[in-house]
Amino acid sequence: MTSAQTNARALMIQGTGSNVGKSMLVAGLCRAAHLRGLSVAPFKPQNMSNNAAVTADGGEIGRAQALQAIACGRELSVHMNPVLLKPESDRGSQVIVQGQVRGWLEARRFREDRGVLLDVVLDSFHRLAQTADLILVEGAGSPAEVNLRRGDIANMGFACAADVPVILAGDIDRGGVIAQIVGTRTVMSDEDVAQVVGFVVNKFRGDVSLFEDGYRAIEDHTGWTGYGVLPWFDAAHLLPAEDAVDLSEASGGQGFHIACPMLSRIANFDDLDPLKAEPNIRLTMVPPGQALPGDADLIVLPGTKSTRADLAFLRAQGWDIDILAHLRRGGRVLGICGGYQMLGTRIDDPQGLEGDAGSTPGLGLLDVTTTMQPRKTLTRVDAVHVPTGMGFDGYEIHIGQTSGPDAMRPFARIGDVPDGAISGNGRVMGTYLHGLFANGGFRQAFLAQMGHASGGADYTRTVERTLNELAAHMEQHLDIDGLLAAARPIKV
Repeated sequence: MTSAQTNARALMIQGTGSNVGKSMLVAGLCRAAHLRGLSVAPFKPQNMSNNAAVTADGGEIGRAQALQAIACGRELSVHMNPVLLKPESDRGSQVIVQGQVRGWLEARRFREDRGVLLDVVLDSFHRLAQTADLILVEGAGSPAEVNLRRGDIANMGFACAADVPVILAGDIDRGGVIAQIVGTRTVMSDEDVAQVVGFVVNKFRGDVSLFEDGYRAIEDHTGWTGYGVLPWFDAAHLLPAEDAVDLSEASGGQGFHIACPMLSRIANFDDLDPLKAEPNIRLTMVPPGQALPGDADLIVLPGTKSTRADLAFLRAQGWDIDILAHLRRGGRVLGICGGYQMLGTRIDDPQGLEGDAGSTPGLGLLDVTTTMQPRKTLTRVDAVHVPTGMGFDGYEIHIGQTSGPDAMRPFARIGDVPDGAISGNGRVMGTYLHGLFANGGFRQAFLAQMGHASGGADYTRTVERTLNELAAHMEQHLDIDGLLAAARPIKV
């Protein structure tokens, strides 16, 4: 990329481990800075997630960066997450580079080769820097993983290469936060330690004054500046989650019961977040080893990064038998993306795009077949739900083409193009469209078909309100002025 002048500054949030709240901290800081009138952009050099969002220019980025972009009041860009790894098995992942599929790499080979992507990461970082006053960067995993430091592009490797100051976040809810932060400093090299300018303690429950001595101990042992202790944010569940570890087994609602099996490669499960937020809906995420609940009104088969492998996983749990029993009781089934493909009679993958080449019998609940094809569909759409005539917006992110007799009864239409399929009795439905339940009018009409009254709340407004509450929460408990002042001018 050609060098250019920028007045942008940058600050990076890294964590003492995975799931310590880095994504939420960055989202809240993005919204706080945005409310102060700054032009802000989120950035994550490398992400690993099967929960992705589609950008306006037909690329894909991690869901956390999409939420952070919303917090910034900014359109999604592939440069916000230039390297995205989408695990397809325990051995390797699909590699997305600046929004597009670059290929597939084994985990060991990626650890060896990832350093070659640093130029791509820096290119995207500097492109963003030309569009904003402030870049807020999220790390991945932890800088304490010093065995992965060589060739690192996600944490200190990026921070040192781009000269971005780092705030280290610890999670007191999981215990041992003093050891988390002090121990991380102990194992890091002097060069990496020099990039860290301070720390925050996240997810505190109870009386914060009880931790004053612990907080001072961290400052004394590290020499870093403390920027505050952030109490637990109760409304976090109203924001889209990126990691499957964040999935709860059930929402707190009552009434209409929706069950969703937690597939081993579950993807884009934030499709269900608007349903989870409904007060009169009970959403149960069913973990492996448990039967699908017999009192469910609707079973949703979610997206997956590896359809045939997850179909085998579903059968190994006995969930196929549970689904048949559910239908015999008069229940309904909705398959989204990979879940839709599973509902058909057969899934063909002649080129081995998602594993070994071959064919797998589907659940046989829709008379359609799917053939996996190399070209990946990545697009935002405006659609109409055929049974109700209700319009909604969503997005497609899949490989594979599905056709068959039941596709003559489409779930939706995108202009003149049909999408999905519905069984003859109307109780089994499939669609390739993600994000549909975020549309309050569609959600209300869809549930009304099943005899359930929904308030049709505007989920977009819920997310915006929650981001504002998160920013206010952080303003109250953290030194936001100090954090923003710690950002350093970006060198180009």
